[in-house]
Amino acid sequence: MSDPLLDPVVLGDVLRVAADPGFDRWREQIRRTGGCANPVHLTGWSLAKDKATGQTLHHYSTQQEPGGRLRIACGNRRASRCPACAYTYAGDTYHLIRAGLAGDPSKHIPATVRDHPRVFATLTAPSFGPVHNRPDRGRCRCGTRHGEDDSVLGTALDPESYDYTGTVLFNNHTGDLWHRFINRLRREIAARAGITQRQLTDTARLSYGKVAEFQKRGAIHFHAVLRLDGPDGPEDAPPAWATVALLTDAIRAAAAHAYTTITVPAAADQPVRAFRWGAQLDIRPIHAFDDGTDITEQAVASYVAKYATKAAETTGTLDRRIGEIAELDRHAVPDHARRLIEACKRLDPLYPDRRLWAWAHMLGFRGHFSTKSRRYSTTLGALRQIRADYRTTQERQAHGLNDTEPDTVLVLADWQYAGHGHTPGESALAASIAQDIRTNRETAREALADQRDLELEGDQSHE
Repeated sequence: MSDPLLDPVVLGDVLRVAADPGFDRWREQIRRTGGCANPVHLTGWSLAKDKATGQTLHHYSTQQEPGGRLRIACGNRRASRCPACAYTYAGDTYHLIRAGLAGDPSKHIPATVRDHPRVFATLTAPSFGPVHNRPDRGRCRCGTRHGEDDSVLGTALDPESYDYTGTVLFNNHTGDLWHRFINRLRREIAARAGITQRQLTDTARLSYGKVAEFQKRGAIHFHAVLRLDGPDGPEDAPPAWATVALLTDAIRAAAAHAYTTITVPAAADQPVRAFRWGAQLDIRPIHAFDDGTDITEQAVASYVAKYATKAAETTGTLDRRIGEIAELDRHAVPDHARRLIEACKRLDPLYPDRRLWAWAHMLGFRGHFSTKSRRYSTTLGALRQIRADYRTTQERQAHGLNDTEPDTVLVLADWQYAGHGHTPGESALAASIAQDIRTNRETAREALADQRDLELEGDQSHE
């Protein structure tokens, strides 16, 4: 990737921004966004008054800010749109998933959740035709040994016979397929425990956290953490019959059961289609500590967090909604992704309730990329609130309001949207700020890990 600072237009704008009298304050704003690539601009003011006396405790206005604007983070989860905000989103997802595996007292999840049966399962899409791949042994069917970064990986060996229509319709219905799978899984668990579904509700609870991933061929598959708890959730011990073996067997049965099938009705020239999960089903126990399997709590949480910030753009499609087919030419969308998008366009009037064209940039998929059951662990909203409360405490300290009870303060505010984004020079500087922040975080994390290792070695030396 070329350095944007080598572009004379970008370099000239960087010098302009750096020479501006408000540069230091602009840089502070961008640091507070984490180096956001597409910040939202606000204009307005806020006023804090003592409710009893009417005394003004603090007044803020964007009139004193660079350009008269306050810049806040866009919050986009996609790494292709804003790496800085996606990094924050991935971190939140990591903590959410790991809390449901290892426990976290600050999130009201006890460490005893580690003793509950839990597995990491991957449910894949069925085949829609042979594609270029890298088999463990031998060559691809085309006779070539493809490199890891070969652009043809995942594309159809024979585009004329490949089922692009089936692929986008499958993607479009995977949310429904997941719900059928989960419903069937509860039945299979109850059957193996020798109880009814009503008794299962009173005895145990199935919890999960999952993330969607696009395979190179453009088909969706799901990675899911599945856990068995007592009836009240992670703080409640599961019944004695709840084991990893039982959960694994129930998952296999639920994925293969005829109930876990979505039927798409015929439309015009399209036949009735029945979609099920693919034959490849991977289920692995999750271990608390590294035992050589790589399926540890930390590894699973990192894996889920990684894919929570990605979408169909990994296949070569666009990371935003498509207005017209001509956009595919302007952005040089690869042929395989293009055919999938064109299938969405062609099928949209046949299945109007499925909104295939609106979700063509996602190759038909229209669900949430990262979801969880209600009692799996904490929520992303709760994690964001913790961060917001921390920022509020910082602001109160900075404005000398530490000794003032929040209930005695009246806050008035008026905010207006004033645009978003950066100039070319600002964009380059924001990317540099984001990289510095990320490097500092990783350095601090490594130092903390080293300190923990030393403490562990010290404890072991005294045993």
